[in-house]
Amino acid sequence: MSRPGIAPRILASWRRPGQVVRELSPLGEGTLVALLMGAMLIFLIAQAPGHARAAALDPSVPLGGRMAGAVMAVIFVMPLLAYAAAWLVAAVAGLTGSRLSGPDSRLALFWALLAIAPAMLLSGLVEGLIGPGTALFATRLLAGVGFLFIWAAGLRALSRAA
Repeated sequence: MSRPGIAPRILASWRRPGQVVRELSPLGEGTLVALLMGAMLIFLIAQAPGHARAAALDPSVPLGGRMAGAVMAVIFVMPLLAYAAAWLVAAVAGLTGSRLSGPDSRLALFWALLAIAPAMLLSGLVEGLIGPGTALFATRLLAGVGFLFIWAAGLRALSRAA
């Protein structure tokens, strides 16, 4: 059986996330970092329309300055927070009797971030083209709920009871 690529797996993650994450496990640390950085790059691209709109409405902070701040936050700070969150989840899971390993915790989190990347791109387009309002709220809600759903299903699929 041929292995599907990233895009089909992302689409499948919205229907059966636990199975997709189980099929990906185990992944090496280099691949996990690549998943995380790919997600962060897409998140950065998704923010560009909103920053462009904000820079056009308020030119006191130019687009370059806004994007520089976004690069610092998304490419440097968010990966550190993601690693910390994955470590914390693995530690709490260990205290509750689950045998969720550190790499499995990272895989579930990093894959959930990558899987919601299309929803983040949609949210960025809505922010840039429409601006604040119901549509932006709905797309951000979709991304947030999708993230929690995919992450929780991934954790459940990769944790083994003691």
